Amino acid sequence: MKTRIYGTGRTIGATAVAAFAAFHAIAGSVVKIEGTEGAWHLTFNGKPYFINGGGGGGSKALLREIGGNSFRTWGADKAKKELNEAAKYGHTVMLGFWLGHHNHGFSYLDRAALERTEREVLETVSKIKGHPALLCYALGNEMELGEPNPKEMWTFINDLARKVKAADPDHPVGTVVADMWKDKADAIIRYAPELQYMGLNSYGGALTVGRRWRELGGRIPYILTEYGPMGADECGKAPNGLPLEWTSTRKAEWYRDVYEKTILDEKGKWCLGGYVFTWGHKNEVSPTWFGTMLPDGTKLEVVATLAKFWGRKVSNRCPVIGEVKVSKDAPGEGETVEASVSASDPEGDRLIWKWTLVDEASYYGEAGLGLAMPEGWDEAIVAGQGTDRVKVKLPGGGKYRLYAYCFDGRGNAAYANWPMLGKGPKPKKERRAEKLPFAVYDDSPRHWFVSGYMGNTGALKVEDSCGENPRSGDACMKISYSAGDNWAGIMWQSPANDWGKADGGFNLSEANTLVFWARGEKGGEKVKFFCGGLKDCAFPDTGKGETEIVLKKGWTRYRIALDGQDLSRMKTGFAFTLGGPAKTFYLDDIQYVSQ
Repeated sequence: MKTRIYGTGRTIGATAVAAFAAFHAIAGSVVKIEGTEGAWHLTFNGKPYFINGGGGGGSKALLREIGGNSFRTWGADKAKKELNEAAKYGHTVMLGFWLGHHNHGFSYLDRAALERTEREVLETVSKIKGHPALLCYALGNEMELGEPNPKEMWTFINDLARKVKAADPDHPVGTVVADMWKDKADAIIRYAPELQYMGLNSYGGALTVGRRWRELGGRIPYILTEYGPMGADECGKAPNGLPLEWTSTRKAEWYRDVYEKTILDEKGKWCLGGYVFTWGHKNEVSPTWFGTMLPDGTKLEVVATLAKFWGRKVSNRCPVIGEVKVSKDAPGEGETVEASVSASDPEGDRLIWKWTLVDEASYYGEAGLGLAMPEGWDEAIVAGQGTDRVKVKLPGGGKYRLYAYCFDGRGNAAYANWPMLGKGPKPKKERRAEKLPFAVYDDSPRHWFVSGYMGNTGALKVEDSCGENPRSGDACMKISYSAGDNWAGIMWQSPANDWGKADGGFNLSEANTLVFWARGEKGGEKVKFFCGGLKDCAFPDTGKGETEIVLKKGWTRYRIALDGQDLSRMKTGFAFTLGGPAKTFYLDDIQYVSQ
C-alpha cells in the first residue's frame, strides 16, 4: 500500500461492514438524475439517493459512522482501489478526472494533448463503469481558472461528456468549477450542453452559489462539491494586518448555515447533495484553516454538525471555544504578552489545554495538496501552559500564530488562534534532522508532492499506484511521455506547487545518498534524475544532486551521491526530465539514506 489515510474514527463492526457491502453487491450500479427543472433528484439502483459526502483523506470509517455515504476524488489514477474502498464502507464515489490547467502548462489548443486526455478518460470508464460503488463522473476540477481559451476548453469538455455518456449511460457526467459568475455561466450554458450536473466549489460565496447558478441561467442541478470556511482574504484582519481565522466553533456554525441554505433548502429542487471540504486535515493558510479534524484524527465540532444533518446522534460533543484575547498583538522586542481564552464542554468533561506558537504562513493562496507544517515555538509559552491563560514571549521578529487547543479526553477538540507580529531580528531555529531512511516514495507516508510539472506537461501521464510488476509492495509509479519531441519533467515539491515563495522542505543532514529503483518499459529509455536545485528565490533548496541514466528493462537500483552537500532544507525531494521520442518508465522505493 502506497497511500495513507488520516483519521482514527471508531472502527465499524464486521457485521455493519458486511451489511453496507451487501448494499452494493450487485452487478454494477445504475444512477439517474430524474425530475424536471427545479425538481431534481438522484436515484441509485432505482431508490432515491442524496449525497452526504466528504472530500479529502480523512477516515472513511468515521464518515460512514456519522451518516456519510459518498466521497469524491480529484483524479482517476487509483480509481479501482478507491471504488473498492468505497464498497467496503458502503460509500459511493464521485470519480474525478483531472483535466489540464493552463497554469500547469496545458493548452486546450494542443490537439495531441486533448486526444490523449480523451483516450485515457474513456479507457478508465470502460474499466470501471460496472463497479457497484460508482456514483457519477466529474470531468476536471477548477480547470477554468486562468484559462485563456474558455470556448475551446468547454467545447472539449462537452464532447468528452457526450462520449463518456455513450460509453456508460448508467452514471451522470458533470464538471466541477470554482464558484460561479456570469461569464463562466454563459460559457458553460453555450458550449457545454451535454453536462448533466454542475459541481460547484465555494467557500465565502457558498451561501448563495446555488441561487446564483440558477439566476445566471443554469438549467441543470448542482452538487456542492467543496464547501468550507471563508478564506484568508474574506475573514478580516487583526490590527497588525494579519488575517483572522475563525474558531473551530465558529466554523461549525458556518458549515451548518451553508448546509441548511445551499444544500438542505434545495434538496429535491436543484441540489443533489454535497461534499464537505476538507474531510480530514490540510495545512493551507494555517494548520487548521480548512480541516474538519486535527492531523491525528481528533474530531472538531463540524463532524458533529454533519452527523446531525445526516441523521446520526453524537453521544459526546466537542468543547465550545471563544476567541483568543491578547494584551498586544504586535509586542515590542522581548516584551511578554498575556493571552487568554474561554471554553466550556457540553457534557462537563474536564478540558485539557495546550498552547503553541507557530510561524505564520508565508503564502496565503491556494496551495493544492497543502503546505508543509510550520515551525513551532513551544518555548515561547513562558507561563500558564495547561491553563486557559498564558504569558507569551515571541522569539523575535516575524509573523506568528498563537494557538489555544482544548481537548475533552474523548477524541474531541476545539481551537482558537490569533496572529501576532514580532519585532527585532528574525530568529533562526535549526530544523530537526529527519530520521533515515526518509521516503520520497515507498510504503511509508509521503513527504513531498508530485506537483512541479514542467515543459510539455500535456504529454505526461503519472499513475501513482500502478500494479504492473512493482518492485515492492502492491504498487509502483508509472510515468509515460507520449510526445515525439520536446521535453517534460516533474519535481516532487514541499509545499505542493511552490517554486520557492513559501517555506518548507526537510532537514536531511544525516543523509548522503538518494537511492531509487527504476525500470524502462522496453529498456534504453534515457532520463535525467535529480533532487534539489531551487535557487534565486526566497526559500531555495540548500543542496542538489543529479544523474542521467539509460534505463534497463528490469528493476535496477540507482543512487545520487550527496556527500558534502548542505541538505538542511530540501524542498525538491526528487525530480526528473526527459525528452522525445515517447517513452514509459517506472519508479519505486525512492529514499534518502546514509551509506
